[in-house]
Amino acid sequence: MDFDMAHYLLTEGRRKEKENSSMRLPSKEAYRKCLAETLLNNQTRILAFKSKPSASIQGMIFNEVCSSHLPKSSAKPCRYIPQDAERTLDSPGLIDDYYLNLLDWGSDNVLSIALGNTVYLWDALDGSTSELLSVNEEAGPVTSVRWAPDGRHIAVGLNNSEVQLWDSAAMRLLRTLHSRHRSRVGALAWNNHILTTGGMDGLIVNNDVPVRSSVVETCRGHQEEVCGLKWSSSGQHLASGGNENLIHIWDRSSSGGPSKWLHRFENHTAAVKALAWCPFQSNLLASGGGGGDRCIKFWNTQTGACLNSVDTGSQVCALLWNKKERELLSSHGFAQNQLTLWKYPSMVKVAELTGHTSRVLFMAQSPDGCTVASTSGDETLKFCNVFGTPEPPKPASKVSANVGPFTSVSRIR
Repeated sequence: MDFDMAHYLLTEGRRKEKENSSMRLPSKEAYRKCLAETLLNNQTRILAFKSKPSASIQGMIFNEVCSSHLPKSSAKPCRYIPQDAERTLDSPGLIDDYYLNLLDWGSDNVLSIALGNTVYLWDALDGSTSELLSVNEEAGPVTSVRWAPDGRHIAVGLNNSEVQLWDSAAMRLLRTLHSRHRSRVGALAWNNHILTTGGMDGLIVNNDVPVRSSVVETCRGHQEEVCGLKWSSSGQHLASGGNENLIHIWDRSSSGGPSKWLHRFENHTAAVKALAWCPFQSNLLASGGGGGDRCIKFWNTQTGACLNSVDTGSQVCALLWNKKERELLSSHGFAQNQLTLWKYPSMVKVAELTGHTSRVLFMAQSPDGCTVASTSGDETLKFCNVFGTPEPPKPASKVSANVGPFTSVSRIR
C-alpha cells in the first residue's frame, strides 16, 4: 500500500474534491478522472475493487510472491497403488509353515522359491522358470532359501540340518555346510561372505563361506526354533526372532563378538518371524508377532527402547520397508490374509491388498524396490507394484565384476 497516497486521499484530496465537485463542468470532470487514473494509477480510494492489472504486471507480481514465499518444490502427486496383482503364478507344493523362509529375490532380478523338495528360479527379465535343485526325501523338504549379495550364489537350508551353496549361473552345487545344527534350518541371512543360519534347535551359527572349516561362531540365546534372521545394512548388528516370543540383537563390534546378545526384547506374546531393518534410520528395527500377538513393534536398537506398538488384528507373517518413502508393508494371516501398507511413523493405513485366500507367509522385494512378490498357503505367487514406479536406469559405472562373497578365493573347497 502507498501510505503517502492514502494519507492524501484521507485529508486534502477528499476535502477539496467535495468542495469543488459542484462547480466543475462535465467536460472538466471527465478530464479530471482521466488525469487521476493516469497519475494516481487508479488509486482514487483506499480500499476499492478495480479492474485487475495487465497480464504482464500481474505475472510479475505473482512471480515475485511465489519466489519469496512458496516452497521451491511442489507437493508430490498421490501414488496409485493397484489393488490387483500384475502377475499371478502357480506355486504348487508350497509348504504352509509359518516358521520357514521359502521365498527370496536376488540382486540379479531372479526370484527363488522352494516348493517341497525342489527350488525353482524365476527370471523377472524374461519370465523364464528353471529348476535349480531337487533333494531326496531324507534331506528334504527345503526349509529356507537366501540369495548372496552378488545375486549369483544362493544358500539353501534343508530339513536334515544341512545347508547347500549353489552357483545359479552354472546350476552347480559348490559345497554343503555340515553345521552344528541338529534339526532343520529355517532361517538364513548373509553378511558379505558370512552366512548366518538359524535352526529349530535354537542355535545361530555364523559360517565363513570361503573357509574349509566354515563355522566361526555359535550364538546361544534362543531356547526354541529361530524363525527370523536379519543383518543390519552396516553389518554390525544381527536381529533374531524365535518361537519363544523373543528378539535378540547381536553386536559384532563388541569385544566378545556376537556370541553374547546386546539386547533381549520380550514384549511380543507370540513367535517373532517378521523382522525388517529400516533403510533410512540405521538403528530402527520393525518386528511382527504371530497369531497370539498380532502386533508390529518398533525398536531403537541403540538404546533398547520400544518406540511404538500397533495391533494389526491378525498374524504378522512378513515385513518390508519401502526404500523410497517412509512406509512399511506387512503381510497377514486370518481373517483377511491381506497385505497392508502403513505410513511411518503415524502407522495410518495407506492401502490393503486382499488377493490371497490363505495367510500370506512370505514376501520378497524386487531389486529396484518397487515390486513385491508374495506367496501363501493358497499356492499362488503374486506380483504387485506396491512401492511405485522404477527409476530410469543410471549409466553403469566401471566396477570390477569380481564382487561378492566368493571372490577372495579361486575356488570353494
